Amino acid sequence: MSRFADYLTGPGPDNPFPGIKVLERRMGREIPHRLGSNEGLDMPHHALRERFGDAMTEHVYYYGDSEALGLRQRLASLYGLPLEATLVDAGADSLIALALRTVATPGCTVVSAGGTYPTFGYFAQAQGCRLVERHYREAPGLLAPDFDALLASAQEHRARLVYIANPDNPSGHLHGDDEIRQLRAALPQDCWLLLDEAYHDFRDDANSAFGREVLPGVIRLRTLSKAHGLAGLRVGYAIAEPETLAMMMKARIHYAVSTLSQAVAETVLDRHDEVTTHIADVKRRREALAGHFRQLGAEVLPSATNFIALRLPSAGLAGRLNQELLAAGILIARPAHPDLGHILRITAVEDALEPGRFELLERALKHA
Repeated sequence: MSRFADYLTGPGPDNPFPGIKVLERRMGREIPHRLGSNEGLDMPHHALRERFGDAMTEHVYYYGDSEALGLRQRLASLYGLPLEATLVDAGADSLIALALRTVATPGCTVVSAGGTYPTFGYFAQAQGCRLVERHYREAPGLLAPDFDALLASAQEHRARLVYIANPDNPSGHLHGDDEIRQLRAALPQDCWLLLDEAYHDFRDDANSAFGREVLPGVIRLRTLSKAHGLAGLRVGYAIAEPETLAMMMKARIHYAVSTLSQAVAETVLDRHDEVTTHIADVKRRREALAGHFRQLGAEVLPSATNFIALRLPSAGLAGRLNQELLAAGILIARPAHPDLGHILRITAVEDALEPGRFELLERALKHA
């Protein structure tokens, strides 16, 4: 259906080091004597054992399973995903870069909303792509990527890929499932849709049938950084057709997800009740935070994420307040893109609900 980078469509490249875990599965038995991978297996690691204990230290000796099979099996079981339609990599950021390496070539055009998650544009330009950005749609209670404008640009510039964050970062807007389907159907057949679903777990309908679908011509990205609290370990996964994932595996760094990261992620997924409770707590805090700022007269945009977005009257006011909060030791987020300079984003953690935490912002809103 859609195009891959030319250098991946012929024989190879083949991963020269699939790893011991993959080899053991192919042979159907364990390899007890590991004498060929040049790992530091005889390093005693006294310092690590003293600080972190034996259980963690045992996970630092070996390269990670390049296929992350145990992790993918848990994801498939928990979320109803086809195992063969999943690929694990070092967080959603790495998956964005991997998707671009797989389908984009220097000089091709990619399209996104101006002000959306900036790492996409950063990686696209580093890949040598031409980045075309379109303005967000703005209306009372609405700040969202403009699908009509993105589609028009994809058609006009014969784009190789369109990037959408859904739910959106930084606005929190959630496009409906039918909107995503219609956009994919309207895009040129040789144009990919890269669907960044980093905040998918915070959707009220996260467990719907659509969330489990493998969509032709679409690469869906998710992460264990947000709802699962593992940002420091860098674990994310893609959902796509097996043929697409096979091409991505050709361009993937094979040991990007460490043995430790995989073991921790598997442990967290095995205790999914804790994840479910955390998601509910985040939603409660998000609504409390939104209600607080609405009472002060602020425009709080609807959010299906773990944050709220405030739309201020001007970029100048947003910039000043952002700097004053930072000087007071309070870090929030303000998009660097000039189109969205009037937006302030606040994560719905318990600390954000501490009385007086946003006194500077509250005073300014009362006088805005």
